Amino acid sequence: MIIFVRHGQTTTNAKGLLVGRSDPGLTELGKRQACALAPLLAGVKEVWTSPLRRARETAQLALPDVTAVVRASFIEVDYGDLEGQPLSIVSGEQWEAFETDHELALGNGESLASVDARVHAELDALLTDPTSLLHQAHEHLAIVSHVSPIKSATVWALGVPGSVAWRTRLDNGSITTIATRRSAPTLVHFNMVPPLL
Repeated sequence: MIIFVRHGQTTTNAKGLLVGRSDPGLTELGKRQACALAPLLAGVKEVWTSPLRRARETAQLALPDVTAVVRASFIEVDYGDLEGQPLSIVSGEQWEAFETDHELALGNGESLASVDARVHAELDALLTDPTSLLHQAHEHLAIVSHVSPIKSATVWALGVPGSVAWRTRLDNGSITTIATRRSAPTLVHFNMVPPLL
């Protein structure tokens, strides 16, 4: 199985800012969220993480005995000129356009179609490799990442258009699990949030 982990809360999450490629650390709550994930990650043999600090810190706290491998494909979407701005700076019309046009890039950053391309390529490679951890029942791959890449993985597993991701919510410190059934991906869990320790 693949266990996707959304990083714990960051200072920018707490302030309600658009956070893509900027690199804030975890808050104290974010560290507690990361530690609370550990009991749900039994069987993890390998860890991949986004290069961003918040993902690497979460991986270290949740899985201290497994050395994480940085995979740039699982970095958050790039918000370009809007990075670090309050969510309210994006108008309702801009959000509607972003939600309906998967090729649109907010703030001259990155489109969600681009996120899908890089995430789906990684997942397709795992799916076509019968020896990958995606196909193992008792040994798992954990990927510590962000909202956009994890939602992208979810629509990949479901075989639906990327715009469907807008109908989902993904919390800090959550787990989303993808497995295979008859060689096809299947969504097992979505947005599971463990109680804080």
